[in-house]
Amino acid sequence: MKLTFHGAAGEVTGSQHLIEVGDRRILLDCGLFQGHRTESRAKNEQFHCRPADLDAVILSHAHIDHSGNLPGLYKAGFRGEVFCTAATMDVVQLMLEDSAKIQEEDTRYLSKKLPTEHPGTEPLYTREHVDAVLQRFQPLSFHEWHQLADDFRIRFSDSGHILGSAITEIEVEEDGELRRIVFTGDLGRRGLPLLRDPEIVAGCDVLITESTYANRVHPSASDIKGELERIIREASIVGGRVVIPAFSLGRTQHLVYFLNELHNEGRLPHIPIFVDSPLARRVTRVYRDHKDIMDAEVQELLRHDQDPFGFPGMTYVATQRESMELNHRDGAFVVISASGMCESGRVVHHLRHAVSNPENTIVLIGFQGRHTLGRRIAERQPYVKFFDKEYPLRANVEVLSGLSAHADAHDFRWWFEKMHGTSTIGQAFIVHGEDEQARAQAQVLEEFCDETPIVPEPHVTYEV
Repeated sequence: MKLTFHGAAGEVTGSQHLIEVGDRRILLDCGLFQGHRTESRAKNEQFHCRPADLDAVILSHAHIDHSGNLPGLYKAGFRGEVFCTAATMDVVQLMLEDSAKIQEEDTRYLSKKLPTEHPGTEPLYTREHVDAVLQRFQPLSFHEWHQLADDFRIRFSDSGHILGSAITEIEVEEDGELRRIVFTGDLGRRGLPLLRDPEIVAGCDVLITESTYANRVHPSASDIKGELERIIREASIVGGRVVIPAFSLGRTQHLVYFLNELHNEGRLPHIPIFVDSPLARRVTRVYRDHKDIMDAEVQELLRHDQDPFGFPGMTYVATQRESMELNHRDGAFVVISASGMCESGRVVHHLRHAVSNPENTIVLIGFQGRHTLGRRIAERQPYVKFFDKEYPLRANVEVLSGLSAHADAHDFRWWFEKMHGTSTIGQAFIVHGEDEQARAQAQVLEEFCDETPIVPEPHVTYEV
């Protein structure tokens, strides 16, 4: 068996992991790399996995850094099937359509504002490529083994990260021997609202695990409510705006869920709140369609609150014109808008209009990858750049990590211990984390693995 890590090796975004067993070639995830525009363009345009030779893609979940380059893969020649859960299929359709739309909009904007030789003035793929790759999707249920070939089967378990996210178990026969692979995708947190806790699966010959927050312990998610109340109350006093970059999938729904609780408890200051993301509105509909896979707390809430994702005073912004009008609005208000790392979408324009006013507040609620605009804001650099023009960073910056949907150090140790308690773990590969986080994960896994855990180098093939 050969494993090659073509993305999210030594870094956080762009998940792509190739498994080769005999003549079979399977890609785990196919995400977009997110970072500096020029670097991202170069990485996302080039595939090292020979797309036309792939038999299938197994998709762990719908976040764009795991799914976002599937249309590009199709454009480059992929014609296999894409396996995922039903909820992931429903969500990823929205995510990919939105990705293509944003690329087309950014292309038009950049073509007007920047020289023609500037990189990235053409979209990576179009909506036609999105439509074509969506025809290759095959939804599979949780908890059942699905025989994809005589010598190859997979099973999905709930990873608790976002709606539909899955831990993938793969069993494949090689030279008459059954080999077992487990891919965590992005492992979720215990005790986070909306979703169930990560499920435990049995040990394996090969474990491929993420490590985004392997060296950190998240604050309690319940603390987020108090912090949001404080920030919004302060904005209401000074008349400032609060800009919250948030991924339309997962993070926005968690955020709105907390705001809904604050409203129900009478603790939310009376200022307008806008969710400026047509995608978030559509994703929320999918959440409602799949409420049966949400946790017991949501089931209880639905008995007396028909809509945990909406309340008086909150508006879902639909049109681009309505979005633009927010940038010229007076007085205090809150706008939640994508993308979470501030690299594209409507939030870039909201930030550009808010960043230099000390009465405004920028609230970062998720991991900010290296070289992203979100990371530069989180580091409170004196100047930040929007469309090649620098603006002074004078707005307040709040970083709230308690809403992360990723497992932290305690969650990982709990999950590895439970997994090891079922049977042994052979060789572990640690991906989807920067070097410090990956090394911390390796130290923990040494207690549970038969072999020394490996932090793989990009595009290096490992035989196991």
